Parts: sequence; C-alpha cells; structure tokens
Amino acid sequence: MAKNAFDRRTFVKGAGLGVAGLAMGVPAFIPRLGEAADTIKLGLLEPYTGVYAGPAENETRGFDMAIDMWNKRGGVMGRKIEIVKEDEQNDPGVAAQKARKLVNQDKVVALMGTVSSGVSLSVSGVSNSLGTLFMDSGGHSDDVTGKSCHWNVFRTCHSTWMETHTTGYTLAKHFGKKWFLITPDYAYGHSLETGFKDVLARIGGTIVGNELTPLGTTDFSSYLTKIDAAKPDLILVLVQGDDYTNCLKQMNQFGLLKKYAVGGPQVELESLYGLPAEARQGYWGIEWYYKSELTLGKGNAAAHQFVADTIKRYGKPPTARNCFGYVTADRLLTAMRDAKSVDPAKVARAIENVHFTSIFNGSAYYRKEDHQLMWPMWVAKIRPSGTPGDPLDLFDVTDIQAAEAVEQTIAQKELVCKLGYP
Repeated sequence: MAKNAFDRRTFVKGAGLGVAGLAMGVPAFIPRLGEAADTIKLGLLEPYTGVYAGPAENETRGFDMAIDMWNKRGGVMGRKIEIVKEDEQNDPGVAAQKARKLVNQDKVVALMGTVSSGVSLSVSGVSNSLGTLFMDSGGHSDDVTGKSCHWNVFRTCHSTWMETHTTGYTLAKHFGKKWFLITPDYAYGHSLETGFKDVLARIGGTIVGNELTPLGTTDFSSYLTKIDAAKPDLILVLVQGDDYTNCLKQMNQFGLLKKYAVGGPQVELESLYGLPAEARQGYWGIEWYYKSELTLGKGNAAAHQFVADTIKRYGKPPTARNCFGYVTADRLLTAMRDAKSVDPAKVARAIENVHFTSIFNGSAYYRKEDHQLMWPMWVAKIRPSGTPGDPLDLFDVTDIQAAEAVEQTIAQKELVCKLGYP
C-alpha cells in the first residue's frame, strides 16, 4: 500500500467496502495521486436499426465484453470505463451529428464502432475535425486507411483490398474468370469493385455484368434476370447484411444457385442464419470464426475462453462482429494504459505497430503507416446444415492468407495515405 497515497476523504469513502469487500474482488476504482476520479467515457456508434442491425448487435456485445473485462480488473489508471451508445441508423449525416454529440455533450474521449463504410468515412472526418480518436471496428472501405486516412483513425476489420485479394484468386481457380457482380452502391461496394478489377487484370479475367444496388434493397429480381444473358462462370455477391440474405433467397427461388457458382469477398454468420439450407452455398471470405483452429489457433486459451464466455452470456457462439468489437475496445484501452493518458495523440502512438496476440491465430498489429490492423484473413466453403451436434457450424475453412500477402504494401499506401499528425 506504500505506493499509493490517500487523503482522508478517499480513505473514509473506500473504507466502507471493508475487508470482506476487498476479498470478494470488488473494484474500488480509487485514483492514483494526480489522476482524475471520473470515469473514462467511450462513444459507440452502431446501426441498431436497419439492414445492418444484426452485425451491429454482435459488435456491441464484443465491446461490452471487453469493457466488462477491463472494469473487473479495476479499469484504466484507476478509472472505470463507461460506454455511451448511439444509433447512427446507417446514415452518414446522422452519424456525424451523433459523433459531435458524443464528444461535445457526453464528453467521450474516443469514438468506436460503425458497420457501413459510408458511415465510417463520415465519422472519420468528424472525429479528425474534433481531434478525437476513432476506432473503426466494422467499416471496410479502403478509403478509411487509404486516401481518407487520418492520424486519429484506426481500423480493425479487414480492408476491401484484403478481402478481394484473399478471395479473388481462389474463386477464379475454382470457378473461372468471367464474373457477374451484384454490388452495393456506396463506398464499400465501389472499393470491392476496384479490388476485384485489380485481381482480374492480373489473371486475365473479365466482368460480364455489374449491377449496382441501393443499400436496403429487398427485391433483387430486376438484377438477377440479367444473369442468364451474361453467362458468367461465377456470380460474385458483394452485398451484405439483410441485403445478402434477401439476394441469396431470391437467387435460390430463381434457380440460379443450381445453374451458377456463387461466392464473394466476405460472408457473415448473421446473414447466413437467415437463409434456408439450400441457399447456403459457395466459397466466401471470412474474417474470424469461432470453431476452426485455423482462425483461433491451437492452444490459444484466450480465444477459446472468449468463445465459451460468449456462448454462456448470449446463448450462441460469437461471430466475426463480436471479435471486431472485443479486439477494438481491448486495444484502445491497452493503449490508454500503456500511454498512461487519454490524450488522443499519445494513445494513437501507443497503438501503432504494437504486436499483440488476441482471440485469433497468431499476432497482429495496427500498421503505423495507415493504421490498418494487419491480421490474417480466411476463405471458407459453406456447410449448408452445419455439422453433427452443431447446426451453426457453417464454415469449412479452406485457406488462410497473411495480411502482408493480401494488403497493399507500405510503399503503395504511403502514396495515398497522409496521416497528418498535429
């Protein structure tokens, strides 16, 4: 106890816990000398309504589990962690307003979250103007860590370049080089299109159709009826969330899944759970998986404990979105602890290039040059009905790619990303 200094008021207030309270491990959150006694507030922006509500819910669960873990340890610098949540409604304008509200009114010291890339880019710009850290957990567009990068912005999920260059060569090898794309008409879809065009240019393939679909499309029939005339080797489905579920259901109803191969840059369990077994087909990129040792790593106790704790707490296994939320919050709080500060620039420097092991296979780090998390990505073949004893075990992981093998090089990124530290 000699290392801590207490004034009389703090001692009297803390003494109420008693010896029994300390023995039970009750965190007292007593600040060290010279530190503020208030909580550390983090702002969480997620689309709790609309097409990405499912992924948003699971990202939030990951955030909650990480915050609870840190609070049980005693918080950061003796301060309890608190999350202030806002529904950004998949709307970049709403997200910008909510981000300003969180910083200016709620006094959060950092922002986290988002699913839609358009929203991620909006919050990225606002957070930079406010000088506030933003940890993009789930928006994939290359621009976040590319031409629109900022010193205060970090991204946990994979970039679209990583997604397309992990899956593109595998899909071409299995099915051929004539592709028909169903593309979401916003930043995420446009980035994916760019990435796949780069792959096709390298292997001599062609795009025989590319249908741009608005976010929130429920009827894909006008796009799907053009596929037969194009005669593709592969239907490449780029839409996500509820749009993915609706698209695959209708492809199945139109008989297209019996005539053409299907695949894409990523698929999420949240979307697959809403499909009948006969519509679960193809090869897809995945960003994490609760079952395979290729994603968790052999002997990774933390990863297996995370899976067990999630099932115990929520009644079902974690998805990649749970992983995004957990890793994002954990790394942010680790950096605050290491920097001994919540100052944005100091925390940012404490995140950069720090290698860590977590709830996935191998080590990872947020690259200094663009703040992209460098960690493996995987390709999986869909198991329509799961495995005996686990109907939710839908991924058969077939391939793993290291981040450095599928992301743009530092030299390429430095041409477009100028972080601009203050």
